Amino acid sequence: MADILLPTLIACVLMYSLFKKVDAYASFVKGAKESIPLIVSLLPYIVAMFIAIELFRSSGLSAVLCKVISPLFNLLGIPAEVTELTIIRPFSSNAAYVLLKDIFTLYGPDSYIGKCASVIMGSSDTLFYVSSIYFASTKVKKTLLTVPIALLCNIIGAFLACFLCRFI
Repeated sequence: MADILLPTLIACVLMYSLFKKVDAYASFVKGAKESIPLIVSLLPYIVAMFIAIELFRSSGLSAVLCKVISPLFNLLGIPAEVTELTIIRPFSSNAAYVLLKDIFTLYGPDSYIGKCASVIMGSSDTLFYVSSIYFASTKVKKTLLTVPIALLCNIIGAFLACFLCRFI
């Protein structure tokens, strides 16, 4: 099924462009050309985010934060083993995948911990990365409540993930 999905999607787009009498290739090239200045303008934000994430993990702040937050997460039903994943996921997708691999290695993908980690990964996103890219490209300046609300939603999502995994 997955092998035919992308070619089918491309064929549908090309057929739609023929139907609307739009030069699909010229539109693609125009869009690609317009994306280059956007990429250049976003690059400093991306680099700053990557440096901040690496400093967060390398400094040990991530481990300290996990120790402090773990009892609260346990009260919410989030296992201590997925605390670091829940904290790192909003910052870095790559670091979160490394933690997910470690969880699978230690506990197995079919364990309760593995299932919780999988659902947390699937139901959350790298909100700091996405927010910085979105706000940098749209020039939105009033972002005061966006990140705290998104973090709260991630925690609620982790709680619900662990709650639902108890019944799976």
